[in-house]
Amino acid sequence: MRNEYIDHLIVFDLETTGCNPVQDYIIEIGAIKIKDGEIVSKYHQMVNPGIPIPYFITEITGITDDMVSDAPYISEALPSFLDFCDTDYILGHNISFDYRFIKSKCSSLGYTFNKKALDTLTIARKFLKHLPSRSLGPLCEYYGIDLRNAHRAIHDAEATYRLFQCLKKDFMDVDASAFIAKEITWDPPKQEMITPRQKKYLADLIRMHRLVVNEDIETLTKSEASRMIDKILVQVRSGQK
Repeated sequence: MRNEYIDHLIVFDLETTGCNPVQDYIIEIGAIKIKDGEIVSKYHQMVNPGIPIPYFITEITGITDDMVSDAPYISEALPSFLDFCDTDYILGHNISFDYRFIKSKCSSLGYTFNKKALDTLTIARKFLKHLPSRSLGPLCEYYGIDLRNAHRAIHDAEATYRLFQCLKKDFMDVDASAFIAKEITWDPPKQEMITPRQKKYLADLIRMHRLVVNEDIETLTKSEASRMIDKILVQVRSGQK
């Protein structure tokens, strides 16, 4: 009997502006579609976070503000990614991180994302306890996997699948239960919506400085509104509109 989660799954990886799935932003999505053990299609999308990318994120990923300036916002990019994810099974390295970001953005935009997941990090921690690190880079080095452009989403996704194949080959017969997809149960914490005072202040700033804002301020959370206000004030003070 074939295992569907091995024959048809989506491997994906994200690059983000930070580690908080609610407050931080996605800047890159990379995914590959696996059927019958083969890569049949790929998905890659840069995403405009609507804020300057933190310096330390650029240092890690190489992704700059210029690289995302003309990219779609997550509200525009997310539907095509969800269409790409045409299976109940996903795979990633530390998949809970990427899952929570997608789940959070889906929740705020009115989409659903409920999947069963396989995690190469969890599998590696079970079987490769002797290694000093089970992060993606050292594991790829251990197995001789060429990880080009580490911390870029599509390359990390491809390397993760090659790692999964190596782990499956070495340890599937040792404990097949480690390769069964598990439900991920996580719901984003409820966010307070934009306050009337924030809404008025934002509307006044936008009108006063003749700004073009691509987001509907009515749908912003309180924290998102605060960040948008801070961003506008920084731009105005620096003479950028």
